[in-house]
Amino acid sequence: MRSIGIVIVMAVLVALCLPQSTKFRDRFVWVFGWGLGRDEDVPQIISVLETAAKHGYNGAVLSAGLDSLCKRNEAYFRRLEEVKRACERLGLELIPAVFSIGYGGGILSHDRNLAEGLPVKDALFVVKGNEAHLVPDPPVQIVNGGFEEFDGNRLKGFAFHDQPGVVSFVDTQVKRTGNASVRFENFTANSHGHGRIMQEIVVKPYRCYRMSVWVKTENLQPQGCFRLLVLAGNRNLAPRTFNVSPTSDWRKVTMIFNSLRYERVRVYAGVWGARSGKFWLDDWTIEEIGPLNVLRRPGTPVVVKSEDGNIVYEEGKDYAPLVDPNFHLWANFDRPAPTLKILPGSRIKDGQRLRVSWYHPMLIHESQVTVCMGEPAVYEVFEHEAKLLWERLRYRKVLLNMDEVRMGGTCKACEGKNMAQLLGECITRQVKALRRYNPKAEIYVWSDMLDPNHNARPDYYLVEGDFTGSWNFVPKDLIIAVWGGAPREKSLRFFAEQGFRTLIACYYDAPNLDEVKGWLELARKTPNVTGFMYTTWERKYELLGDFGQLLWGK
Repeated sequence: MRSIGIVIVMAVLVALCLPQSTKFRDRFVWVFGWGLGRDEDVPQIISVLETAAKHGYNGAVLSAGLDSLCKRNEAYFRRLEEVKRACERLGLELIPAVFSIGYGGGILSHDRNLAEGLPVKDALFVVKGNEAHLVPDPPVQIVNGGFEEFDGNRLKGFAFHDQPGVVSFVDTQVKRTGNASVRFENFTANSHGHGRIMQEIVVKPYRCYRMSVWVKTENLQPQGCFRLLVLAGNRNLAPRTFNVSPTSDWRKVTMIFNSLRYERVRVYAGVWGARSGKFWLDDWTIEEIGPLNVLRRPGTPVVVKSEDGNIVYEEGKDYAPLVDPNFHLWANFDRPAPTLKILPGSRIKDGQRLRVSWYHPMLIHESQVTVCMGEPAVYEVFEHEAKLLWERLRYRKVLLNMDEVRMGGTCKACEGKNMAQLLGECITRQVKALRRYNPKAEIYVWSDMLDPNHNARPDYYLVEGDFTGSWNFVPKDLIIAVWGGAPREKSLRFFAEQGFRTLIACYYDAPNLDEVKGWLELARKTPNVTGFMYTTWERKYELLGDFGQLLWGK
């Protein structure tokens, strides 16, 4: 009996000496940045997998276009099979990441018209011959957009430009056209590193506008600090970033925005948080535009009416289907919009004024186009792709890429709906599609759209509606991948109180693991944390081994 007691005591002591983090069931690495479109992707991924296996990881979450398998060629599937075999050899579970709505490239590869649409209402078109062309109603322009009118270093027509004569300067030597441009430099003289110029513009509600400015840079740092903004009330109507080179000759930067319900907007050009270098602006313009990238699906109807609204004309009889032959979701906004073609025998006559309504997508930041969660065809894609995913991977775990859903509630398919409920129903239907082929599949999902301390809130980007309460409309057996740079104590505590299990997805390309240590402390005092995922968005895997050593001692 005494020997049994000694064994028990020794076992307890050993358990106490082991790192507490050995309790973590899930020890994942996020494998991101490879699309499996090139043969060289495979050895690079396998190198990451080998490092992970060596340091105690047991799962690899792969984001590589796995929700558009019906579009892939044999070379892609050969590469995927090589990655799959490497995971099996190394004892890592291959976990697919699929079904993004916020970053809808996979879904939109099936049909780009599934993008969420912003409405243009009753834009003025005038018929000339067999075409109707948009006529600005009323014309809009930047006052003094060529920066030709000034008094010293103060430019006329602008509400402000940061610190004239200190940060902003009229430059009559370097200019693209005319006699002057505006130059910004000496950013450390501004407490925020700002170098901006702003003008308030009168616009028509629910119209589409294109804004362009020419930019020249010289050693501008940090890269990515240049932006254009369109603000109305407390909303940014054009959440865009631009990859402007630190040093470049004159380059035209162009974007579009929808005025939504607003009659006045504030347009900005400049830098936020700049540290050094210079840049110049010239030839700043704004114009109303026609149906560029017009969306065509049941939830985004085109309506053509007489100017008084009494006659609604018929597509295919009075006018040809309105489509954009150069439709592109992510590029080429600086081109003519299509005209409305009038058909022979139409009730529409030459010289007539029309009111035309349509929907267009919106590019957010540099690459994000949101999918409409209310369009039924989206769920047909989920069902189809879940079947193909099962056939290829026989998944046991899946991560849903349901993060940063920055548009919604604006097209006919989803307007007026409870956005929290719509989001929850979308996630629930994704889960059902996946479990149709493996009823025991464990489903993980990014946390932000279910977290009231993060993005589950009102006034989120271009969403018309409120995501608050979305967590009430999803299955309780989801495992929530809580993410962020700094530790999110309120988020972890919230999901624990709601009865969810959580996976901590941390790291985020920092030079060290200091913030991971904070996450570890939170995990030790939060119930139902299943584990951690080493998460990088810049393919920085140098700390992968140290991450494993810190969290599970290997």
